[in-house]
Amino acid sequence: MRAVYTTNDPVALSWLESVLVDAGFDAVILDVHTSILEGSIGAIPRRLAVIDEDYDAAKRLVDEALADIAGNPGNG
Repeated sequence: MRAVYTTNDPVALSWLESVLVDAGFDAVILDVHTSILEGSIGAIPRRLAVIDEDYDAAKRLVDEALADIAGNPGNG
């Protein structure tokens, strides 16, 4: 498994997980329980990971999705 994204933002993780799953990747969020045990204060970020063979394509998709919302945040 390799992490394609690391953050403390549960909304971003959930959204990116659905982006990957919708594209056919098996994605998993790691460190959820550890983060909860430390009180979710942000000391232990959560990681969105895919299998090694899918890393390059999944990372590209995550980067494109993040660039898309950064360049087009919407008008509410």
